[in-house]
Amino acid sequence: MDSEAQSPPRRPLTGFFEDHRILVSRLFAAAFFGIVLSMESRLEGSLASTALFIAGLALVGVATIGRLWCSLYISGNKDSELVTVGPYSVTRNPLYFFSFLGFAGVGLATETLTLSIAMTAFFALLYPVIIRREERFLRGRFGAVFDDYCARVPRFVPAFSLYVEPSTWIVDTRLFRRTMIDVVWFVWLVALIELVEAIHEHGLVKPWIALF
Repeated sequence: MDSEAQSPPRRPLTGFFEDHRILVSRLFAAAFFGIVLSMESRLEGSLASTALFIAGLALVGVATIGRLWCSLYISGNKDSELVTVGPYSVTRNPLYFFSFLGFAGVGLATETLTLSIAMTAFFALLYPVIIRREERFLRGRFGAVFDDYCARVPRFVPAFSLYVEPSTWIVDTRLFRRTMIDVVWFVWLVALIELVEAIHEHGLVKPWIALF
């Protein structure tokens, strides 16, 4: 590990989201609420609609547990050391992998394929940029150790045959408690979808567009 490095590079894009995550989360939630409020599913009431919602809930559940699992390993260790065990032993970006599942799950929970595709497309456009910049930061911070890690572990899709788990792990409990709030935001979005559905059912707002 290159612990002697002077003035390690700063995260250029992820740092912005970390510093403004509350504002970004609120803006995204407001935009998502507006979109869902204005639309309805053409499949509503059908077996396909139920299947989409159940699949969405399953993905959101896996995403929430997975992000919590990742947070357990990086709470108090982020940037100070290169974490290569637990979820980080099967993919270099487990948080982003589980976020991908969460985006897809929230899209499916709207009971439309259209929003599911849109949510995953949003992820596909934004997160590769973040991942590349993250990798530049880590390469500058940890040097050859990170290069060796890249040679062994895939960037995104997990290889579970590589799984390594320590018997003990030190966690900053205060940081972990704070990250739990960020971890469950996919669940909040599903709750928002259910709130909008109740608004529509009571006729408080009439949707003006129907999506498949």
